[in-house]
Amino acid sequence: MNHIISHKRLTIETIKSILTQGKSLELSSEAQEAIIKCRHFLDSKMGDIGRPVYGITTGFGSLCNITVPAEELSQLQHNLVMSHACGTGEEVRPEIVKLMLLLKVQSLSYGHSGVQLITVQRLIDMFNNDILPIVYQQGSLGASGDLAPLAHLCLPLIGLGEVLYKGEVRASAAVWAELGWEPIKLQSKEGLALLNGTQFMSAHAVWSLIQAERLSDWADKIGAMSLDAYDGRIEPFFPQVHEVRAHKGQIETAENFRKLLEGSEIIKQK
Repeated sequence: MNHIISHKRLTIETIKSILTQGKSLELSSEAQEAIIKCRHFLDSKMGDIGRPVYGITTGFGSLCNITVPAEELSQLQHNLVMSHACGTGEEVRPEIVKLMLLLKVQSLSYGHSGVQLITVQRLIDMFNNDILPIVYQQGSLGASGDLAPLAHLCLPLIGLGEVLYKGEVRASAAVWAELGWEPIKLQSKEGLALLNGTQFMSAHAVWSLIQAERLSDWADKIGAMSLDAYDGRIEPFFPQVHEVRAHKGQIETAENFRKLLEGSEIIKQK
């Protein structure tokens, strides 16, 4: 079962179905064309732009006035990913890392980042094969993006760093060799595109929402069972009571209680 990555925005429900049903990712033709078009546009502008472009033909930060020769632009992006892979602390749990891969693929699929199609496809291959980069909890700046976590997420693209594969932490280079994959040679701007983003914090937020919904669902079921078991009354859950306060969550919870207890013989005895 596949989920087609398109320009349609992801929802929490869609993400939950991808993760819980073990769906594989596949790029739509729309997404492929947008990625290729943007990369071609960037390549065509590189030849005639006639002025420095920050982070593409120049260094970063205080090195913004340093022009980088065309033959070293790929190495510049390679070095950028390596230099920011300096996270520390505990490892990020695998389910969060997999969610980071999904969100990064979705972000790049809109065709606004100038990445190569093969770069996005390799991230998809990693997701589909449960090859999960080792990412660390601490190091994110959250300014230009989750720089350190995303650097660790993308380090395996260039054949560096470690990944969790088949329950074992291994050097990505060894896994790549086993699968017959070549490391990606990053082109101009690709390092920036991979590191600039909020997929680390977004993945944590989405995962927390999914878990909160699961807990809320169980809370309603446990509450309804308890109400029945203790011979409680259903009247406090009638809609009129909750419409007065107009709290959306309260209204939905009361409605859920009524549905769960529909047909209860104990409730009918009241």
